[in-house]
Amino acid sequence: MKFFLLSDNIDTQVGMRLVGIESVIVNKKEDLIEELEKVLANPNIAILLITTKLVELAPKMISELKLKQSKPLIVEIPDRHGTSNVGEMINKYVSEAIGVKL
Repeated sequence: MKFFLLSDNIDTQVGMRLVGIESVIVNKKEDLIEELEKVLANPNIAILLITTKLVELAPKMISELKLKQSKPLIVEIPDRHGTSNVGEMINKYVSEAIGVKL
């Protein structure tokens, strides 16, 4: 089982390649959808890493895939330029789910 990265920048791609993770750089929604279809068709890919900027290109589609697809596991990662608040988003979801502010 493999990891695979869909990235919007070369810095993230280079970093992941250093640890042996294959990747593709995409910047347009159409290219993202095309690459997602390829990844979903590949039975060897178990975990798909995708940068926050790419998730923002097709948020509804990515959310649906996360909920409906058992494989690959789709994990959103911030890139080095990102100002995303992935940790804050996780806290928000957990707080809403359990009804307690963290």
